[in-house]
Amino acid sequence: MENSAANSELFKEEIETRDKIIVKTSIIGIVTNILLAAFKAAIGLLSNSIAVILDAVNNLSDVLSSVITIAGTKLANRQPDKAHPLGHGRIEYMSAMLVSAIVLYAGITAAVESVKRIIHPEAVNYSVISLIIIAVAVAVKFVLGKYVKHNGKKAKSSALIASGTDALFDAVLSASVLASAIIYFTAKISLEAYVGIIISVMIIKAGIKMMTETLSDILGKRADSGTCKTIKKLLMEEPEVRGAYDLIIHNYGPNKNLASVHLELPDIMTVAQVDTLTRKLQTKVYHKTGVILAGVGVYSFNAQNDEAAKIRNMIQEKVMAYDWVLQMHGFYLDMPAKQIRMDVVMSFDICFDEGLEILNKELSQLCPEYKIHINPDVDISD
Repeated sequence: MENSAANSELFKEEIETRDKIIVKTSIIGIVTNILLAAFKAAIGLLSNSIAVILDAVNNLSDVLSSVITIAGTKLANRQPDKAHPLGHGRIEYMSAMLVSAIVLYAGITAAVESVKRIIHPEAVNYSVISLIIIAVAVAVKFVLGKYVKHNGKKAKSSALIASGTDALFDAVLSASVLASAIIYFTAKISLEAYVGIIISVMIIKAGIKMMTETLSDILGKRADSGTCKTIKKLLMEEPEVRGAYDLIIHNYGPNKNLASVHLELPDIMTVAQVDTLTRKLQTKVYHKTGVILAGVGVYSFNAQNDEAAKIRNMIQEKVMAYDWVLQMHGFYLDMPAKQIRMDVVMSFDICFDEGLEILNKELSQLCPEYKIHINPDVDISD
């Protein structure tokens, strides 16, 4: 119990450290972007440059994104309540969705303004000082992007990673603004509006990508392969466990994961033995990965029946011959009842009903004296 309490306290400290990283990084981003927006807006207005003005607006949208990231992090860490017993972690995904919507809106607005400037061109007027300020802004934005993205990965914050990626992207866009300004300053060729179009397209593309990735988190995507392999390895370390299957990880926000799994155990184990093993595994998985193993189902295998092993090998060879069958597990032969039970994992290349019909027909011919029960499984984890 002492070890469990110590690990729980350590996990709590990790969450608090994560929040501090997100808030501190976001505040630095807010201050930096406000300063950059102010300088760029002044240069844009003085030189009558639509590209620089749009770049300033983009910095202001980054400020709003950082504010939303902080608010989302704070709300996501509210304690569970009766209405939300699993906590409020998914609010952070909603904040990431808002950030992507802001980026998308900024891109569309930039495109509209750039098209207007192409239709009704206006003269621009850069100075050497303005070019220097823009160059410094590019360098600052690049450093900020690297810093934010690094801390986002460190804190495992999708919103922070998105902000960092967006900042790095902004540095490239600002560099294109600088390039167009230098071209106009030296050759008197105005590319302002066209550079604005390029900037807006890239911003829109980034916004759509961020929104798609966040939607994937909200809808529920395939669990991380590394985490799945780690959990299965931990489960398989126990001598009683012959297989770990159907691992499902439900995400309720960053670092808030609940999982369920089926274990293949010998049919000679008692309920008391299974209970002891289950509790041991739940503790081990949580301590090693932070994932709560909320549900453990059981498949029994014939531990003392050589005939069952022969039939299993024969059936497995027949079933695995189909390229749309990914795995067979949970096999159990009940000789007195003349029944065979198993799970078959099918790929998304075939309709489950069609696959079941084919397998039932094949196995009924192979083992006519047994009633076959096949449970189709979805390919949900590696």
